[in-house]
Amino acid sequence: MDYQKYLDIAMSLIEKYAMNLVIAFLILIVGLWLAKKIVKITKKLMAKRGIDVTLQKFIGDLVGWALKILIFITAISQLGIETTSFIAVLGAAGLAIGLALQGALANFAGGALIMIFKPFKVGDLIEAQGELGAVREIQIFVTKLTSPENKLVIIPNGILSNGNIINYTEEGKLRVDLTFGVGYDEDIKKTKDVLMQVMLSNNNVLKDPAPSVNVSELADSSVNFAVRPWATPENYWNVYFGILEEGKNALDKAGIEIPYPHQVHIRK
Repeated sequence: MDYQKYLDIAMSLIEKYAMNLVIAFLILIVGLWLAKKIVKITKKLMAKRGIDVTLQKFIGDLVGWALKILIFITAISQLGIETTSFIAVLGAAGLAIGLALQGALANFAGGALIMIFKPFKVGDLIEAQGELGAVREIQIFVTKLTSPENKLVIIPNGILSNGNIINYTEEGKLRVDLTFGVGYDEDIKKTKDVLMQVMLSNNNVLKDPAPSVNVSELADSSVNFAVRPWATPENYWNVYFGILEEGKNALDKAGIEIPYPHQVHIRK
């Protein structure tokens, strides 16, 4: 056997591919090191912005795997291996997975937007998608609310992030809108003074912004007053129900009539 011939072929192949092997190896080593650094920096930046820890880990892992795939493809292409088919397979698989998980991906994207831009936080009272409740938990795919009736409400983050959100807690103060109607014969100034005193005497009503009382409507059978106290979000219902009850009692005590429909019974 002509061993020298095979040895020459082997040496020729080594000479031809040795440099490519070294370069590919260096690409792997340096690339993986850089990928690790990039993931670490990405997580640190997200932590500085106050992004949720769960989202930090998920995005960090996603960036890490994407970089590793890119490094692997670059390394094998350096060896002269055709990567076009490999990339096409990855693209087709990604498309199939994306179509199959379309709803889940939309919810994930919505959860990421909520955690990054923070339209609300845990504990806030919000209204969204026809639901009202305190935010109990913000997850990657869903947000959980506790309704005023103590019901658990679960809203997918995809539709939540794309819809209108009313945050009742963010500003720290809420205006309570109430209406009191009195008879046309009653004194307007006296009525306003009585209702204003009711609000000023309630400890849950804020002094700033100041409460207000104004004539809002001349209705068919009553003069209506817009009563506007302000409250913190947690005291909203205390003020709402409290001013209603105290206002009725104060008007009665002052001899100011609140009109109501009268029924006349005729006996034969």
